[in-house]
Amino acid sequence: MTEYNHLNYMLEGYDVPAILVSADYEILANNQLYKDQFGDIDMAIQPKCYEISHGYNRPCDQSGEDCPLRAATDSKHKEKVLHIHQTPNGKEHVDVEMIPIFDENEVLKFFVELLKPIPLASGKADKQEVVGHSSVFTDMLDKVTKVAGTDASVLLLGESGTGKELIARLVHMASKRSDNHMVAFECSGLSESLIESELFGHKKGAFTGAHNDRKGLVEIADGGTLFLDEIGDVSHSTQVKLLRLLETKTFRRVGETELRTSDFRLICATHKDIKSMVDNGDFRLDLYHRINVFPVFIPSLADRNEDIPDLVTHLLRKIDPELAITDSGLRLIMQQSFPGNIRELRNLIVRASILSEGSLVDEAHILSALSLETGETLSTYRDDNEPILNSLKENESAYLEHLLEQSDGDKKAVAKQLGISLRTLYRKLKA
Repeated sequence: MTEYNHLNYMLEGYDVPAILVSADYEILANNQLYKDQFGDIDMAIQPKCYEISHGYNRPCDQSGEDCPLRAATDSKHKEKVLHIHQTPNGKEHVDVEMIPIFDENEVLKFFVELLKPIPLASGKADKQEVVGHSSVFTDMLDKVTKVAGTDASVLLLGESGTGKELIARLVHMASKRSDNHMVAFECSGLSESLIESELFGHKKGAFTGAHNDRKGLVEIADGGTLFLDEIGDVSHSTQVKLLRLLETKTFRRVGETELRTSDFRLICATHKDIKSMVDNGDFRLDLYHRINVFPVFIPSLADRNEDIPDLVTHLLRKIDPELAITDSGLRLIMQQSFPGNIRELRNLIVRASILSEGSLVDEAHILSALSLETGETLSTYRDDNEPILNSLKENESAYLEHLLEQSDGDKKAVAKQLGISLRTLYRKLKA
């Protein structure tokens, strides 16, 4: 067995992708899980970890990122950091743990680097659901990955449409309970009796329409995760029942005297200012402390505007892997505000893709998609920045004329740029 193969074999004991790194950043070996997840490494080129993981020509800490190797060198203990790695599948969020190895004279010789891909934020690009690289987003993701491995209750805070249920799923999938159910329940808009029946279940005959015994979501979540969305909308009476559940992990089905137990991990979410609700007496302080063991604020789209290009590309791929967007179309999206956050951005992209009729979404399609929101005419601007209101057809015609002028009348080139057939372009021009 060669030295290289021997080092590889040593890393097979780890249940996550692992590499062996020298004190001067050279990768010396990798295990099979690393090869399966990130691809093989050509050891003959004496690869550096920062070259392979990030495409940098110098260490991470000299490229504006935290470097776990440098941190472990300084502390002489294992260090962890969340990184975005360049992989054959594209950019992936990876939880990196660096373990220093010393010789008998306590001289630092090697590092074992363990790479744990973040669920929903790694794997093939078309399978990823958590997308973003902004500092506020990665800081949030770092907190989420840290708490995921514990059993602490998590409270997700942030505006509507920011993806709180998605983050709740990430917490569950990265936890020790991932092999069991995650049960989600929307608390808003339901009567108190219906919430109680849904959560705790009911006995046959407990009320009109209860024709059979029924398990509640709390019982189904046993061994897994219970996600209560919009927890700020529950009544005081329901808050009391939830507090009792969380304190004792016991409950009774509606109409039943038998006491049941359920072992679940709790994740709650709300878009409301729940701390102010506590101060105003609208939410119980004792329940607040029960659910707020580890709060995580999900940033709005306005706070992570730099993530919009990645999100647009991701949303287009989810619709059709062949779809793309022009630079002018993306610039127009970047100029919009999205109070509905990712949910609103997703709606815009779906509308634009429907209007595109081809594989390329451009500025005209975005303008048309924006106009569908209100049914009003589109706005373009003259040289003096005064708005001109046009109909959808006029706006599309103006855009086509603009493209033809830019391409010196080459209709074939314009059709290719728009991602439509030449025949479709002729039809549009004729109309």
